[in-house]
Amino acid sequence: MSSIFPLAFAAISLLCIHGALGWASSDPTYGFVSVPLNSSNFHIQKPYDLQISDRYSFIDGVHKLWVYSTDKPLSRGSNTNPRSEILIRGYSYSSGVWQFEGYGFVPNGTTGVCIMQVFGASTRNTTAMMRVYNGSLTYYRTPIIVPYIYDRWFRLNVIHDVGAKKVSIFIDGVLKLTVDDHGGASHYFKCGVYEQNDPSYYMESRWKDIKVLKKCD
Repeated sequence: MSSIFPLAFAAISLLCIHGALGWASSDPTYGFVSVPLNSSNFHIQKPYDLQISDRYSFIDGVHKLWVYSTDKPLSRGSNTNPRSEILIRGYSYSSGVWQFEGYGFVPNGTTGVCIMQVFGASTRNTTAMMRVYNGSLTYYRTPIIVPYIYDRWFRLNVIHDVGAKKVSIFIDGVLKLTVDDHGGASHYFKCGVYEQNDPSYYMESRWKDIKVLKKCD
């Protein structure tokens, strides 16, 4: 696996040389380049006693992830909540400016759940969490990013500037929130469903066109 990483980052460097001159400046991905992703970069985390297919499907380009509040944790003996998440591996970072992009969908009734996170921090586990409570998309529990997110596809872009210690969140290309990060030496992106406070019995999110991007130096 480690032998793949230099090739991937060499590809990023070549793409950065060509630049992104044709991209619209209003697009949050302007000045960034997509890193190569394939199925090997999508590591599925699910209840330890179940098969991946019990809590995840990939059909017609759509990743569907679901979990029940009565499910087991990720590993035996863990005190974490039930989850079905895609961990994007191969692109952990400790410096630079990185971005997650994906089109998400949350069905009506799913609540008390994290649907996307930037993992890694100094005083907690995460630098950012996008959660859903009663139809609202929130940053952790507050503030509300979008008042009602159910039953529609939305474009989510999350930019983490490690040097500036800032996280910016865009919905459908519009900047909704910029906050301080929570430190930490290493970070990576995840999306799916991870039970939080006051969860529904059934939790689900769907994702398509997932990208990881790095800002050109």
